[in-house]
Amino acid sequence: MAFGKRIRLFRTRKGLLQKQLGELLGFHGKTSDVRIAQYENESRTPKEDLVKQMAGILDVSPSAISVPDIDTYVGLAHTLFTLEDRYGFKAGEIDGELCIRLDKYHREFHEMRNILQIWSEKAKQVKDETITKEEYDDWRYHYPDNTPGWNKVNPEIFTQDETIKMIEPTEKED
Repeated sequence: MAFGKRIRLFRTRKGLLQKQLGELLGFHGKTSDVRIAQYENESRTPKEDLVKQMAGILDVSPSAISVPDIDTYVGLAHTLFTLEDRYGFKAGEIDGELCIRLDKYHREFHEMRNILQIWSEKAKQVKDETITKEEYDDWRYHYPDNTPGWNKVNPEIFTQDETIKMIEPTEKED
C-alpha cells in the first residue's frame, strides 16, 4: 500500500477529515484539506519531519505511514501489517509453530488463495526436483506472465453470502 493510501487509512481510523488533519499539522485555510488531499493522492510527498508530526497526530509509528523498507525488520513488520489490512493475512500458530494464514472471510481471500496455491505447487516442484531452483526463480520473477491458468478474481463482484458459499466446500476438503 502506497504512502497516500496509508495516510488516508490512518486518518479515517482516527476519525479526522482532511481539513482537520491539515489544521493539526499547521496548514491553515483552504490549504489544510488541499495539502492532505495532495499527500493522499500522492501528487506531493510529505517530508520526513512532517511524517513524524503526522504519525504523532494519528497515533502510529512513522514507519506505519512511510512505504516500508523490507530490508529492515521494522519495515518488514509494517509490510506484514499492511498485508493484514489489505489482504487478510493473519499471524497465527498451528501445532506450536508460528505461521501466516489467510482470513477466509476477507474480501481478498479467493485471489490470495489462488496465488498461494500456485506458489505452493511451484515450491513443491522444486522439492520434488521436477523443476530446478533456477526455473523456480525464473517463474517467481516473471509471475504472472508465465503462469498458465492464472486469472485475477475480482472479489468485489461477490456478495458476502456468495463468498461464504464458495468457502464452505473448501472447509470440508481441509
